[in-house]
Amino acid sequence: MNPRPEQVAALMAAEQALYARTRARSGELYAQGKTHWLYGAPSHWMRRWIGGWPIYVADQPRDYGVRFSDVDGNEYVDFCLGDTGGMCGHGHPAVVQAMTRQARIGTSLMLPTDDAAWVGAELQRRFGLPYWNLATSASDANRACIRLARMVTGRPRVLVFSGAYHGSVEEAHVELDDAGQVRLRNGIHANAFPHERLSRVVEFNDLPALEAALRAGDVACVLAEPAMTNYGIIQPQPGFHAELRRLTRETGTVLVIDETHTISSGVGGYTAAHGLEPDMFVLGKAIAGGIPAAVFGLSEAMARRVWNELPALPPTVRQSAHAGFGGTLAGNALTVAVMRAVLSEVLTADAYERMLALAQRLHRGVGESIRRHGLPWHASCVGSRVETLFTPDEPRDARDVRRSRDHALEALLHLYLMNRGVLITPFHNMMLVCPGTTAEDVDRHNAVFEQFAAKVRA
Repeated sequence: MNPRPEQVAALMAAEQALYARTRARSGELYAQGKTHWLYGAPSHWMRRWIGGWPIYVADQPRDYGVRFSDVDGNEYVDFCLGDTGGMCGHGHPAVVQAMTRQARIGTSLMLPTDDAAWVGAELQRRFGLPYWNLATSASDANRACIRLARMVTGRPRVLVFSGAYHGSVEEAHVELDDAGQVRLRNGIHANAFPHERLSRVVEFNDLPALEAALRAGDVACVLAEPAMTNYGIIQPQPGFHAELRRLTRETGTVLVIDETHTISSGVGGYTAAHGLEPDMFVLGKAIAGGIPAAVFGLSEAMARRVWNELPALPPTVRQSAHAGFGGTLAGNALTVAVMRAVLSEVLTADAYERMLALAQRLHRGVGESIRRHGLPWHASCVGSRVETLFTPDEPRDARDVRRSRDHALEALLHLYLMNRGVLITPFHNMMLVCPGTTAEDVDRHNAVFEQFAAKVRA
């Protein structure tokens, strides 16, 4: 059984006190930050670290890998990796070299470079879709795909799965409550956006609900993670993706697969590993080594539908370049240069082989500790992404996750690990293995997790 609430509270108080003693300089910098940043740090997401303030990273360059130090002198093994943005690891020589080289030439030119031809061909080869476009984030790429889907279908709605995450896309800021009613996700303001007219929500793996929603005939696209990752890992049930593809084709609905997190599955992402056939494919965060960037690809059929609405006119014919998506920084020279380095020298087949093996080592270690101490938890894995969930069974949908979620225990796990130099993502219990992760790093996490499991079981 899980530890009692009073036990969790007592342990949490002790860990908070330890954090305050050992991260005092970070606390001072955060206090200063609150005088000029809207929420105390450059991004309001940075205040989500459970210690009371975020750690401040020290300006101490290190060899390539996943370790860094904070301004208080504490060292960390990083399994958060910028919530996937740092999936290439920190300071890969190829990424540093590409940044440096392109910075000397020009970072933003509104012109293609020699790297562009190589990157385009590699995206086509690696991910299987023939035509591509670049954006500045996966949120931007998802919005572009939604716009194009509405353009070619003439339909208004976007269907998302409850609990899925697709960045700052307004249509995806909804979920189902336990009564099956649509609501705004926790902490998101309605923002006068007509979610009731533009969004549809169904539970992941609920094929009857999916079919009913699509048969209504007003859904432009389904925006889906192939396996849900931001609500705790939720795996697709056998046959789910085949039915999703069949239903979208039968109803004339565009299928957009967002692989921003599931790129951990392999060189070609979950799509290549499991033979999916999206109309459009989105990938952000890691694709350019953590520089803000994303890509979206289109199938042959989808590209032709887009060209029917937005013809690819020759440059000599004056035409608005705006098109409702993109921007001056999309496809900038620095991004493309780093993307080439990432695809050719960092996220390679050999690197994925090592990452997947180490993720299994991480997964086994967590599972062994859970079993050793008789805890009603389990660990789940998607490629090189591992998650601890405080429930004995794999969830089928977001409802299952909510029923078992223990926010106090989750917060304790995060802080316990952080106080002992292990960093996982602050939003859920995700750990990510990258090309710079070592067996020693994995074993460090598993040793600290074993200590945690023993302590909460005592």
